[in-house]
Amino acid sequence: MDERVTTAGIAIKEGKVLVAHRVQGGSLSEKWEFPGGKQRWGENDEETLRREYMEELGVPISVHEEIVSFDFTNKTTLYHLKAHLIELLSEDFTLKVHSEIKWVPSEELFLLDMGESDSRIRSRVASFLLNT
Repeated sequence: MDERVTTAGIAIKEGKVLVAHRVQGGSLSEKWEFPGGKQRWGENDEETLRREYMEELGVPISVHEEIVSFDFTNKTTLYHLKAHLIELLSEDFTLKVHSEIKWVPSEELFLLDMGESDSRIRSRVASFLLNT
């Protein structure tokens, strides 16, 4: 079985978290997610998140502590998902693989149609929202 590391960047501001809605097509078609993505060979979590935020949203970030991690299997690949708190250094977004982004409070987070892996970390994210 192949193994990959994947990341999610959790941006929190004024008691809300940033989520992004994927465009139609692909495995996360029209699902909400915490932006991030798969690690490339030789990258660490911080490098992956900085690259993914720039590629997907066109914004620089700084990466902070890991808040949750877990493993899951998709088809023939074992993924190690790591979610980190991040700070947006700009909010001048350019959407490339998303149709919409928005800031949501914890109560709305559970109403979103999210991909399976993002659904598994939203409880931890919600607890951070309630403590900010």
